[in-house]
Amino acid sequence: MTAPEGRGIAGAAYGGTFRILHVSTGNVCRSPITERLTRHALAHRLGLAGPGLPTGETGPVVIGGLLVESAGTWGHEGAPMEANAEAVLADFGADAAGFTGRELLDDHVIRADLVLTATRDHRAQVISMGHSAGLRTFTLKEFTRLVRAIDPATLPDPLDDGVAERARALVRAAAALRGWLLAPSVEADEVYDPYGAPLPFFRSVGEEIHQALDPVVTALTGVPART
Repeated sequence: MTAPEGRGIAGAAYGGTFRILHVSTGNVCRSPITERLTRHALAHRLGLAGPGLPTGETGPVVIGGLLVESAGTWGHEGAPMEANAEAVLADFGADAAGFTGRELLDDHVIRADLVLTATRDHRAQVISMGHSAGLRTFTLKEFTRLVRAIDPATLPDPLDDGVAERARALVRAAAALRGWLLAPSVEADEVYDPYGAPLPFFRSVGEEIHQALDPVVTALTGVPART
């Protein structure tokens, strides 16, 4: 289902559209995995999963007011996702269908409300593009660390104010904490590139991304993972 901005599934019920942009290098491994795992998790948390939500289709898909997409700093424009990345998504029950790689453009950064990158170098590249991106750009693991420190009771109620408004407040709170909650090591904020690696390494990266996304999706939606 392709949806115009702000008019996606349940968009009206959740208070507008909030854009999440995942960034890696080639946009064929890490950021596609992160994009599709995020969509999959959001759909399940918000009770929108099923045949009525084809999250694998090409083009923007709004899930509960959140639009999730990806691009690469050296993106392989129009390229398919790596086969091992597709296998990782299948492990989690997520859909890889319809994906095509994109090169990161100024417009992607301008329109994004939250940019989550695979590494600190990607974060620096996004911020160097300008567009006041500094306060809304984090590595994925950095954002996870910051989100864990935010009291969810201080965020807007997604049922009263909408998921998009809650997401905006979450980004502001994370940006305010960034200088106070530093990474324990240089490696702590990195998701390393599995490009060209065998499937077991892709799977370890997929699990790493999945674990980092879980508290983020919980914080965005106010709904914990189902056990």
